[in-house]
Formats: sequence, C-alpha cells, structure tokens
Amino acid sequence: MVERAARVGDVKRRVLLSGIRLGALACVVLSAPAVRAEGLSEALAKAYQTNPQLNAERARQRATDENVPQALAAYRPQIIAGLSAGLQAVRDQLPGNVIQTATLKPWQIGVTVTQTLFNGFKTANSVRVAELQVQSGREALRNVGQGVLLDAVTAYTNVLANQTLVEAQRSNVAFLKETQAITQRRLNAGDVTPTDTAQAEARLSRGLSDLNAAEVNLAISQATYAQVIGNPPSQLRSAEAVDRLLPRSREDAVGFAFREHPAVMAAGYDVDVASTSIRVAESSLLPQVSVQGSVSRSRDSDSTLGTFGTDQASVIGQVTQPIYDGGTASSQTRQAKEVAAQSRLVLDQVRNQAKTAAVSAWVANEGAKIAVSASESEVKAATVALAGVQKEAAGGQRTTVDVLNSQQDLILAKARLIGAQRDRVIASYTLLSAIGRLDVKTLVLNTPDYLPEVHYHQVRDAWQGLRTPSGQ
Repeated sequence: MVERAARVGDVKRRVLLSGIRLGALACVVLSAPAVRAEGLSEALAKAYQTNPQLNAERARQRATDENVPQALAAYRPQIIAGLSAGLQAVRDQLPGNVIQTATLKPWQIGVTVTQTLFNGFKTANSVRVAELQVQSGREALRNVGQGVLLDAVTAYTNVLANQTLVEAQRSNVAFLKETQAITQRRLNAGDVTPTDTAQAEARLSRGLSDLNAAEVNLAISQATYAQVIGNPPSQLRSAEAVDRLLPRSREDAVGFAFREHPAVMAAGYDVDVASTSIRVAESSLLPQVSVQGSVSRSRDSDSTLGTFGTDQASVIGQVTQPIYDGGTASSQTRQAKEVAAQSRLVLDQVRNQAKTAAVSAWVANEGAKIAVSASESEVKAATVALAGVQKEAAGGQRTTVDVLNSQQDLILAKARLIGAQRDRVIASYTLLSAIGRLDVKTLVLNTPDYLPEVHYHQVRDAWQGLRTPSGQ
C-alpha cells in the first residue's frame, strides 16, 4: 500500500507540473520574445522599400510618364540637318567626237525646320490621353502597393502563428512523452494494461507527426517572409488588428470602396483615356496645316556648268485635307468607340468587384472577432477540463485514454485559437485594403512615401537628354 501511494503521489506531482507548463503556454499564444524583436510596422516598411514586385511597378510607372513628353513633342519644331559630299566621275562627249573626262567633288549642306500649326487637334488630345494614362498608372501602382503590404501582413502573421504552433506542438510532445513514461511505469507495476501503453504510444506518434507538420509549415512561411519582406524573419512581436482605421459600418465600407479603391479609380481614368482616344482617331479626317523653312548651300567643281555653287532659302506653307484613305481612319474611329464602350463596362465590373470585396472583407473581419472570442473560451474550458481529468486519473477515476483525449482537445483548441488570432489580424488589413486605404500614410509607417509625381515633373517638359532623372 505504501508503494502504491508513492506511485500515486508521483503521478500527481508530474501531472501538476505538466498542467502548470500547459497553462503557461496558453498565456503566450501569438506572442514573441521582446529581445531584438521586429514589429509588423517595421516589416511593412521594409517590404514597401525593397519588394521587387513593387519596385518593378514603379519602374513601369516611370516609363508611362514618358508618354507625356512624347505627346508634347508634336507642339515643337522638327529640325533636320543634312550634309552630302562625294566623288563624281563625268565623261562628256563633245562635238568632233572629242571625249572629256573629269572627277568632280560636289557637296551640299542644309537645314530644314518644320512646324505643325494644326493637325486636327491630334496633339492636344494625345497629350490629354498621355496625362490620363499617367493618372491611371498611378492608381495601378497604388493598388500593387496595397497588394504587397497585404502580402507582407500575411507573411508576417503566418510566421508568427506557425512559430507559436510549433511551440505548442513541442509542449504537447513533451506532455505525451511524460504520459507515455508514466504509463509504462504503471504497466511495470501492474496498475494498467498494455492497452493503455499502446494508446499513449499512438498519441505520442501522432504528436510527433503534428510537430513535424508544424515545423514544415513554419519553414515554408519563413521562406515566403524572406521573399516578400526582403530578409529572413528573426524574433517577431505580436501583431495587432487595425480596428481604429476601419469603417464603422458595412455601408461605409462599400462607399469608401466605390470612391477610393485604386482599381475603381484606375478604371475610371481608363474610360477617360478611351473616350479621348476617339478624338485622336477622328483627327486623321481633319485638315493638316504646317510650315517649313529651309536653307542650303551646294558647290560643284564642274567647269562646264554655268554656276559653281548655289545658296537657297525658302519658307513653304502646306495645307492638306484627306479625301479618302481606303477607310483606315473611319475604321480606327469605330474601333476607338468600341474600346470606349468596353472600358465603361469594365468600370461597372470593377465597381461590382470592389463592392463584393468590401462586403466580404467586412463580414470576414466581423466573423474573425467572434472566432477569436469563441476560441479563447474553448482554450480556457479545455485547460480546466484537462486539469480535472488529470486529477481524476491520479485518483483512479479516469483512464489514460481520458487524459490523452483531454490533452488532444486542448491542443486542437490552441491551434484553432492561433489560427483565429492570425485570421483576425489579416482580416482587418484585408478590409483596409478593400476600401483603398492600405498605404504608408494611413498606417503611419516609418519610411518615406514613394511619390510618382516627382519623376513626372522631372521629365514632362524635358526637351532633350538621354539620362534618366536622379529623382524617384
């Protein structure tokens, strides 16, 4: 009896220590060490500056800016200089069958200046199209920026959640190993049957498998983090939802999405681009007026000519009116009108998509709040249940499988809580993105904001130069 009481006391002591460790783990869900830790805002700032997808989109926008000076070039004169020189062999047959040969060295130099005065308003409309393309491109850039920041949030919270889940699974494996060892000692003492030992060993094997799966998911999330953020994750601080920045109602969310989402605004600019392109196509049917001035000098060394050189200067005005071009301009005009109709339909489609995304994000965010609250209650209840089952097992009122089942319920509840807390953060940022406000200014990130208009103003009125500006 004394030996049996000692074994029971040993079981109680081990069960109590295990319960204390599990209770401590439940208090650190989705938390990270504070030593040299990296916060979510710091990770977002790094992604905003270094993400290759975002930087590639910025380069595309800078290339789009160049459409404006190209269109403005039609307002400016076109100057062409020409120079020709060479050798010319001449063989003249004179009366009396006299042959005269000579080697000439003619040359000519000249400059021609052409200025378009009127081209059916093509230049003005082309400049307008280019400016609208720049506006559309900026909204597309902003949309890509939102996607990159949301990817960064997802990568950050996935690493954080998987790190916590790995720790939970390791604690679970430690508990199962201890339970298996206790069960083996009790089997040796004749207190339990081999079935209890087999059940403990089976649960330990399952726990090791779950730990391996959690470690694999952590490695994958770490690789994704390095791809999106630009450096491997170190120690991460807990991430919080951005409820303070979110709309107060679903109707507000839909309204913000309609007015401010970059995809909607880009589609609106695309409608303006297509509508203005109709007038560009129609300009081919209108008169063209230009003036051309030229000066030239030529010299010839042929002694048989009456003159040895010529200097010329001229100013010529030209007016042309297309009569029939085979139907090209008419076809291009009809085509532009169809493209404009298509762009309006695309705008309606994008608005509907923005509305659906805003509603979905709002519902998901509200659901995530409920899921976190329910999971927290589940973890608390499962922790209390496990402690009670352990005490009853120590008193002989519960079996080993009861303890194992209770432990399995607790670890599953913790996994659901970890996932719910991760989804809660992602859902809040997704809603912020759905209303078009996931950007550096709104989040107050400690990083300079990329300003696409800086490069635009650097190149807009540039008359020449092959070097790209040193600005953004």
